[in-house]
Formats: sequence, structure tokens, C-alpha cells
Amino acid sequence: MDLPETSVSRFVGRILVSTGNTISWLWIALLLVIFTNVLMRYALGEGRIEFEEIQWHLYSIGFMLGLSYTFHFDAHVRVDVLHERFSPTTKAWIDLYGILLFVLPFVALFLIFGVPFVADSFVTNEVSNSPGGLPYRYLIKAVMLVGFALLGLAAIARLTQLWTFLFLTKRNDAR
Repeated sequence: MDLPETSVSRFVGRILVSTGNTISWLWIALLLVIFTNVLMRYALGEGRIEFEEIQWHLYSIGFMLGLSYTFHFDAHVRVDVLHERFSPTTKAWIDLYGILLFVLPFVALFLIFGVPFVADSFVTNEVSNSPGGLPYRYLIKAVMLVGFALLGLAAIARLTQLWTFLFLTKRNDAR
């Protein structure tokens, strides 16, 4: 479904595409860390917990920041068997209500409860529970906040496109 661009969707889209393109390089770093960890474990007989945690952190960063990129391009998971049969207007209404009733409230709740979660981790200078694990656990927790904030921006941008498609474009077409 082609939605009309809005000034908000263009601005947010530039941010999301730039973030997505930058974050995509993390997958190469993740691959190198995994390769090094496997090589050390099986060839040298020495596993390192730091490499295990770095893998987890890189994967988490890629996933959390990639959510908004995927949402921006409407490449997220949905029930395509049903969705593909609907008219563009029906799809737009479903997306509009989905964003208003599910995505934005979930993002808001996550941000409301996530800020104290990250702040507590920062104040206590939380570290990994594993011996030899990574310090500064609040940094990886903060990535969740950034990821959900970007997802919220992506949802708002899409909402402006849906609104334009449903209410402003139709009105202009009727003239």
C-alpha cells in the first residue's frame, strides 16, 4: 500500500533510514565476535564470558534499533493471508487502529516504566552477574528506551501518512 508522504514521515524516515543503515553494520561485528568466540573455545580451548555477553549486546542493539526501521518500511510481521485480500482503505483503517490501540500505548507504557528501570541500573552501577561479565549494564538497558522511542516516532510518522490517506486525500479526490 502506497501512502502519501508527509513532512513528519519524511523527517522521521530520514532518521530511521540513517539509523537502520548504520546499525546494519553491527551484524558484521556480531559475526566477527561469534567467529572469534567459537575459534577461541574450540581451537584454543578457552571460552570467554565477555564474548558471550558482547554477542548478546550486539544482537539486542540490532534488534531493538531495527524495529523502527522495519516498521518504517512496513516490513513487520502480520497476518498476510488476510491482509493481502483487503482494499487499501481497509488496510489503512486496520493500521490506524492498530497503531492507536496497540503500538502507541505499548510504546508509552514501555517508556514510562523503562525510564526508572534504566535509572535504577545507572544509580546502582549495575554490572553483569557473571564472573568476568561486562560492566555498565545500564547502557544496554538504555538501548531498549532508544529502540522504543524510535518505534514510537516511526508509529507517529506512519499515523500521519494513514491520516492523510484516509481523510485528506479522499477529500481532495472528491473535488
